[in-house]
Amino acid sequence: MAECVVAEDEDLLRAALVAQLRQAWPELEIVAECSDGATALETIAERQPAVAFLDIRMPGLTGIEVARAVADASPHTQVVLVTAYDQYAVEAFEHGAVDYLLKPVSRERLDWTVQRLKARRQSTPDVAVLDALLKRIAPRARPEVAPLAWVTASTGRETRLILLEDVAYFRADQKYTVVMTAEGEALLRTPLRELLTALDPAVFKQIHRSTIVNLKAVSSVIREDSGKGQLRLRNRPELLTVSQPFMGLFKGM
Repeated sequence: MAECVVAEDEDLLRAALVAQLRQAWPELEIVAECSDGATALETIAERQPAVAFLDIRMPGLTGIEVARAVADASPHTQVVLVTAYDQYAVEAFEHGAVDYLLKPVSRERLDWTVQRLKARRQSTPDVAVLDALLKRIAPRARPEVAPLAWVTASTGRETRLILLEDVAYFRADQKYTVVMTAEGEALLRTPLRELLTALDPAVFKQIHRSTIVNLKAVSSVIREDSGKGQLRLRNRPELLTVSQPFMGLFKGM
């Protein structure tokens, strides 16, 4: 039985897609439903599913970034990008590297996609073609909103205004987020998942589901034989662990 991971940050849309998939492909086992890109990537790396349905715009890692990392983390996984923005469709289908669903997903289109996936189940996606395609459409995968310039965080009874350029990394802490700077830590009363949508993706990179690093604070990347890695920071003594699935995001460093 083929396994599948579905990643969509809107609960109702995710539930609707799962329900449609169960009708269109009854023998497909949906092993995980994810609401953000980091969880999706880690789950795909762990389960190595036959197919992954990825919403293009998700908090933190976009579906396109997840797809690029999946090429290394789970090379046999077939990717289907799902979005409400049809400007991606023509290019994706012309290159044949990924399948594509436009919201709202019609049963006819889903049936067609399922047939394509079944036909290609024994083949491995062309990683070079997929990577080239995703690089071209990646800049359009995020909404054009002004990223945060600063946050307010608490240190004991004091509330501090912290410029984003001074942040080394963010770490999830239950419902809150710890902000780490050269001076120490402070507590931000915003969940990491919510914070992700407001950060500049060119500067802040998620390295596993609970940590986001400021790339400008990174001095070097240490690659381990296990496939994991560590980041050495400029103004903090600790090393940050990069989960194995996320190492593909640091190819250029």
